[in-house]
Amino acid sequence: MIKLRLKRYGKKREASYRIIAINSLARRDGRPLEELGFYNPRTDEVRLDVPGIVKRLQQGAQPSDTVRRILQKANVFEQVSAKAAS
Repeated sequence: MIKLRLKRYGKKREASYRIIAINSLARRDGRPLEELGFYNPRTDEVRLDVPGIVKRLQQGAQPSDTVRRILQKANVFEQVSAKAAS
């Protein structure tokens, strides 16, 4: 199964994360299928590739709890349901 989850990078105590699509059995920092965004918890900066995320969600990818909250704040799930309805 494909999961949307966070991949950690950066220095110690200064972590940033990339939102990635990856096989659910792969390790956290393994090679992703696709990088779909960026999240910096220190500055609360979020950059998302919304069309790519919508495509992956329509294909059945499951977001982790943290990624789900980030996507809900950005109203991505509304776009997924709008695309499914049309």
